Amino acid sequence: MTPHDYTFLQGFLKDRSGLILSNKEYLVQGRLEPLAKKHGLNGISDLVEKIKSGKKDIETVVVEAMTTNETSFFRDKNPFDQFSETVVPRLVKARATKKSLRIWCAAGSTGQEPYSIAMCLKEMGALLKDWRIEITATDLSREVLAKSEAGRYSQFEVQRGLPIKLLMKYFQQSGETWQINADIRAMVKHKQFNLLSDFGALGRFDIIFCRNILIYFDEPTKTGIYKRLAKALEPDGLLALGAAETMIGLTNAFVPSPGLRGFYAPNPAAAA
Repeated sequence: MTPHDYTFLQGFLKDRSGLILSNKEYLVQGRLEPLAKKHGLNGISDLVEKIKSGKKDIETVVVEAMTTNETSFFRDKNPFDQFSETVVPRLVKARATKKSLRIWCAAGSTGQEPYSIAMCLKEMGALLKDWRIEITATDLSREVLAKSEAGRYSQFEVQRGLPIKLLMKYFQQSGETWQINADIRAMVKHKQFNLLSDFGALGRFDIIFCRNILIYFDEPTKTGIYKRLAKALEPDGLLALGAAETMIGLTNAFVPSPGLRGFYAPNPAAAA
């Protein structure tokens, strides 16, 4: 890979996915060299030439290969405890007449986060009886969405963050893999979606999980996404961010939700 190839890929990936590559030649090399071989090409320079010539299929697989998909069940645990103990009970009171909740996982990856949410809701039992629950999981990568829809995980994947009680309750073992039960899978709807796109077609949500993805974007891109996220939330809805993510100095579209670490509410003053 030449310096010109790397510079081209930096611009290409930022335009297509928002991903910022800063001194990550090793990451590009590690992910795109095998991809080039898989497509019968001699190396990354050939991939770059294919992109420049307008080969859409190559563009797509390069973006998907470079998009980080690190995830685990109940990642960081605390947001899910707050979700179950405070966030949902609060919204249940506020939506007592409507009996409907819409939740968006904006970087659903291979499904561990949306299925963790689904299991939390299932565990609430009678509290949500007769409620219409909609969980939408989106991701840029079709490949990871396909894995999420399948709901099949390795022993290593289920050992990362998933309590043994929930594994036994909501999964069936099949050889060396674990299949999540059909009723949990049915709670999650999947959609390929780019966070650089307009959010309008998705509608309004009561809760949005957008965790551990915005850290890969530059400040102007983050600011634009935060503004669109605020418009995608109901006025009393909540946004959950990752532990390493902050809005300080970027936007006034949200304010921290009192008593809830990592959860933010739309700022009425910013919307006015």
